[in-house]
Amino acid sequence: MTDTVLQPDTQEIVVDEVFPHAPETIWKTLTTAELMGRWLMMPAGFEPIEGKRFTYQTTPAGDWDGTIHCEVLEVKPNERLTYAWKGGHAGNTGYGSPLDTVVTFILSRAGNGTRLRLVHSGFVLPKNETAYRKMGEGWKKVVKNIGALAGGED
Repeated sequence: MTDTVLQPDTQEIVVDEVFPHAPETIWKTLTTAELMGRWLMMPAGFEPIEGKRFTYQTTPAGDWDGTIHCEVLEVKPNERLTYAWKGGHAGNTGYGSPLDTVVTFILSRAGNGTRLRLVHSGFVLPKNETAYRKMGEGWKKVVKNIGALAGGED
């Protein structure tokens, strides 16, 4: 067997949008816990500091309590925010199966606004197929929510 055959199939979700808001406005929406709670879920313990651990709470499934464990991996104000996104339980298949992924928000100037590119990487298929499919649709809505919320922050 070749190394390629032994590698699991990993996928990433990519969502790209341009908003008529300054990068600083989008950044504030991405890195303020109260605002995060309005476009995604309320984080517990979040601060935009590398190494900071925090959690989100979602719907439990089977042996998984619904806690998403995160750690801030990279912070470049008004440019990039990256954090680990881990959850699930080995006893589950489908929704609630183990997930060890990374979420990255990349901001760049686009005319008078900001291009926001979200990359959620590390979905191992077929194990994470359910999460990949559901989150792929969910992130599209979340990114639009970020833009709408940022509009109220200008």
